[in-house]
Amino acid sequence: MKVEFEIVKPDEHSSFRFLYQNKNTCEFVWQYHYHPEYELVCVLYGDGTRHVGNHLSMYQNGDLVLIGSNMPHSGFGLNATDPHEEIVVQIRPEVMKQWISDFPEMKEVALLMERSRHGIKFEGKTKKEVTKMLIGLKNVSAFEKHLGMLKVLHKLGGSEEYVMLNEQPILGELIRKHRSRLQKIFTYVENYYQEDIDIQKVADIANISVPSFCNYFKKMTHITYTEFVNRYRIQKACMLLQQDKTISEVCFECGFNNVTYFNKIFKRIVHKTPSDFRVDK
Repeated sequence: MKVEFEIVKPDEHSSFRFLYQNKNTCEFVWQYHYHPEYELVCVLYGDGTRHVGNHLSMYQNGDLVLIGSNMPHSGFGLNATDPHEEIVVQIRPEVMKQWISDFPEMKEVALLMERSRHGIKFEGKTKKEVTKMLIGLKNVSAFEKHLGMLKVLHKLGGSEEYVMLNEQPILGELIRKHRSRLQKIFTYVENYYQEDIDIQKVADIANISVPSFCNYFKKMTHITYTEFVNRYRIQKACMLLQQDKTISEVCFECGFNNVTYFNKIFKRIVHKTPSDFRVDK
């Protein structure tokens, strides 16, 4: 599992990128990636998986999430309903900094960007109104998009209808600097998640002792290695549950050796049982 670095280019005659997509999920690549730009993702409808930082959960009836600079995340089309329709806005840190520093009216937006290091999910009236605002920006000029995005950010900055997706802020710059070692660890998980967890093996790959590895991984990700593996397994389980497989088959194919424990971990992460997840999909 690679942590890809994505190069983002602003739209022509614009200081940021505004991307509208409406395609079948099979046409997208949903790899775990990061980039310096702040990113606002608006899924217009349907269900899917949100994987932001260390947070992994399912969204329903669309989604609206703000992702901080250099925060690793997956595309929101993962396990999503076809067709997947979304609007993605990506703004470079230097552009955001200029907007904030030039206008004292942007104080709430400055605080919003600070909170974005956790990943922020917006709900309720805010989600509904901002989604409508973003849809209204699809076919306007670059200048009107610029003004519209200032209004969107102001709306989000003043909202209290949000949930922090990660308890601790994800230190994107730290993850970027340790990308090589982390990628070896993530690739090991991708290749061996179906086997029993062996911390000694992955510590050897990281070239450190087991106690040092446990401390290192927790510092980098704010979760334990075991929790990370379980979340990865559940992500795979969500995909397999959409195939013609029994829950027991999915359990064992994802590396769990006990169906009761699998059901318990699945419900804790996805907030519904495997059976309910399959019915809803």
